[in-house]
Amino acid sequence: MGRAFEFRKGRKLKRWASMAKIFTKVNRDVTIAVKEAGPDPETNAKLRIAIQNAKALNVPKDNVDRAIQKAMGKDAADYKEIVYEGNGPHKVAFIVETATDNLNRTVANVRSYFSKYGGALASSGSHDFIFSHDSVFKIKAEGIDIEELELDLIDHGLEELFPEDDCIVIYAGFKSFGAIQKALEDRGVELVSAEFERNPNVTKELTEEQKADVEKLIDKLEEDEDVVNIFHNMI
Repeated sequence: MGRAFEFRKGRKLKRWASMAKIFTKVNRDVTIAVKEAGPDPETNAKLRIAIQNAKALNVPKDNVDRAIQKAMGKDAADYKEIVYEGNGPHKVAFIVETATDNLNRTVANVRSYFSKYGGALASSGSHDFIFSHDSVFKIKAEGIDIEELELDLIDHGLEELFPEDDCIVIYAGFKSFGAIQKALEDRGVELVSAEFERNPNVTKELTEEQKADVEKLIDKLEEDEDVVNIFHNMI
């Protein structure tokens, strides 16, 4: 299936190192979803996904319910989702997704991280050709005929799928998220998680020493609570 498939299959996504970070992520995702389309998951697809992802992270239902109630209040944080593009050490391309209630704080912090570790922010859109923007679903594999599922989802924008442990991972284009989500719901499959990824079309191979330089920047970005996801093209 080619290099892109192998990169996706082997990708190690950003991990939430503590329960405090997990709760921050869930509260933020729920708040954004509720403010966009209301507190009813039956009519708010984004909220359904946030709740499902919280379940996958082993967040208790009571915590999610409290987050929904809090998001409905007038004092709920007003998050803005902002994407930054940058070049790290050794010309590694980065896309950093943030959700923040203080734009000035976030851009100042992200800019300082890149500067401190030998990089710089880039202009918006400069990395569009480097990364694809993908929809990623993970479903339980039990009882699923993977070939039948593949044929069913091709018409809804499927790009590729593969087994992973006891799950099936499904990739589609960014604009196909809704169509794939509905097709999976219509099938009644057990959804484990759903999210967006940015996968590199152009990769950069580094030495172990060079990778260590890039990891310092990644670690610093991950410490920032405004940072939601970090994507790069280092291999």
